[in-house]
Amino acid sequence: MPYDPPPEMQNLSLADIAGLVAARKLPPVEQWTPAAESDSHMRITADGRWYHKGGLISRPAMVRLFASVLRREADGRYALVTPFEKQWIEVEDAPLLAVELKSEGDGQSRRLAFRLNTDELVVAGPDRALTMRGTADEPRPYLGLSRGLEARIERAVYYDLVELALAETEEAQDGLPIWSDGACFRLDRIDTQ
Repeated sequence: MPYDPPPEMQNLSLADIAGLVAARKLPPVEQWTPAAESDSHMRITADGRWYHKGGLISRPAMVRLFASVLRREADGRYALVTPFEKQWIEVEDAPLLAVELKSEGDGQSRRLAFRLNTDELVVAGPDRALTMRGTADEPRPYLGLSRGLEARIERAVYYDLVELALAETEEAQDGLPIWSDGACFRLDRIDTQ
């Protein structure tokens, strides 16, 4: 079956993007509890590249397929899950990357949409939180996803977020809050968890 990527984000409204997100049907991996477990011999590096037995998985379609059955377990490990088997996968940082940003509105009415490196579109909000880790000198921003997953927000996209937050807070001098879909996220506060 041919892959039809979503349209360019810049040509869509946030309402269009939210509709595409809602219409996406992912396998119900959170409902599957297979008895069989094994090692997938796969690894996702911090730069978002997927490897199997040391060889780069270069086909984007394969990465999208594997990402569609990926979840994070309660113990923090990652697994590729089918109804019949769970295969463990090593993840160096976050399994996915947020590579593009679109913003509509401002202040508390702002909505932020992200394109992931798998072409999935995600709208940040109460269930898809933005969090900061790292240090004040080297912050590492993340976007929460379903199934316990996260996407690390690439540096250029993070700078776009900071620019948006600064444009609204220069006069107030109250840090770097940014809103999306009714939730406020702080780009100036490192999460210590």
